[in-house]
Amino acid sequence: MAHTQYPHHDHDTRHAHAAAKPDHGHTHSHGHDHGHGHHHDHSASRYLPLALILTLGFAGVEAVAGWWSGSLALLGDAGHMVTDAFSLGLAALAARIALRPASPRHSYGLRRVEALTALTNSLFMLGIVAVLLWQAVLRLLEPREIAGQTVTLVALGGLFINIAVAWLLTRGEGDLNTRAALLHVLGDLLGSVAALASGLVIQFTNWTPIDPLLTMLICGLILFSTLSLLRKVLHTLLEGVPDGLSLPEVGRAMAGVAGVRSVHDLHIWSLDSRRAALSAHILLSDAQRWPAILEAERHLLRERFGIDHVTLQPEIPPAEPLLFSPQRPGATNDRG
Repeated sequence: MAHTQYPHHDHDTRHAHAAAKPDHGHTHSHGHDHGHGHHHDHSASRYLPLALILTLGFAGVEAVAGWWSGSLALLGDAGHMVTDAFSLGLAALAARIALRPASPRHSYGLRRVEALTALTNSLFMLGIVAVLLWQAVLRLLEPREIAGQTVTLVALGGLFINIAVAWLLTRGEGDLNTRAALLHVLGDLLGSVAALASGLVIQFTNWTPIDPLLTMLICGLILFSTLSLLRKVLHTLLEGVPDGLSLPEVGRAMAGVAGVRSVHDLHIWSLDSRRAALSAHILLSDAQRWPAILEAERHLLRERFGIDHVTLQPEIPPAEPLLFSPQRPGATNDRG
């Protein structure tokens, strides 16, 4: 099987003179320097339990009000808030699990649990969208009376709750897990806006088809966002190259370090939504220079590409073939 190889180019040698650190033999190199902006604020995950309580509490209020008023938009928003509570609960659990250190059984730790949780939430959200769209079609075919004033007041309360929860989840840098939970909350915020608009229109015009029509519009917006997140989650789980990184660009830059003849078997993948990992084989022009080359590659990958989990395997070029065979003592070239 052929592997893409990145040969050395002399024009990119600006990282070749980094200070060398001793390294032994042909062991793998693991860079674990978390400097240069790699400290991440996880405060958003810490607010997940509070967001869960607020969301679940108001979902009950909306469910009762939606049933009493006959509003599909309000019932849909209540159902959406229940799914939000479910997703926030999963997200809070996943955030705690992801902090567990690596073990002999899980050598990378449990970082991927955030992607699995985001995948679960995304699929669950697709199911909710399908149910809401089906109910909206039925409501268009069979309109019902709706208490517009009740819908307006409850939807307004739901809007404020969702704004508060969304604000909590945007404090700090969010991972895939928190982004999935935030996606639910933003979708529910749009649902509250739709329910509020529905209540106002019905209250002042008594035009009830606005309720299922706005529900369908919000479902379309939620579907677009959910599919976008689902694509990112699947890309992570399939160990794709993280967004913002180019495998050929990284390979060419690594091959540009002085003392490197070529780079091959290069792989880049995501450990989670914040941290990328890299492994590669490096063909050396001189094995004695490996410690300096190793440090130069580490510095390049960390500072230029933000990759601090690195595994590099040095390789020595094959010896040049002999053009003649040395003669044994006493041997002669005389054939006569």
